Amino acid sequence: MATATYVPIATQTLSSAASSITFSSIPSTYTDLRVVLTSITSSATNMNLQYNGDTGSNYSFTALIGTGSTAVSTSGNGGYLYFTVYGSTSTTIPQMYTTDIFSYAGSTYKTNLMTALMDANGSGDVQEIVGLWRNTSAITSIKLYPQSGNFNSGTTATLWGI
Repeated sequence: MATATYVPIATQTLSSAASSITFSSIPSTYTDLRVVLTSITSSATNMNLQYNGDTGSNYSFTALIGTGSTAVSTSGNGGYLYFTVYGSTSTTIPQMYTTDIFSYAGSTYKTNLMTALMDANGSGDVQEIVGLWRNTSAITSIKLYPQSGNFNSGTTATLWGI
């Protein structure tokens, strides 16, 4: 069995607030991609993800969210993929998001598995989300952005090739 090798392609750490983080000119030399985002935002909000600047209704998702006392399932579609917020994210405690994007350079629709870990002083949640981008183009750019507000200084995003 082959062992997956994770190669860091790019890392961005914000020195000041920003409305988004974009990885562009992504090489097609890997099988899969992983994005790891550790963020603090200026408002409690959903975290959004777009590929290749596509704002059309080409994205869909199904999410399972657990709060420690409640489990919720939700689904939707629209102009981006997003990590839903069941409880409330914190504007002072870092939240962690990972997205695994499978066969990103292939000629089929792109699937991904997203995980979100959110703490709000002990009342956070954990989420697993399956997403689909209904487009056969290779992914060459990934934009991360909060649905409202900004990323605060210190937010870090890393793009890995697998």
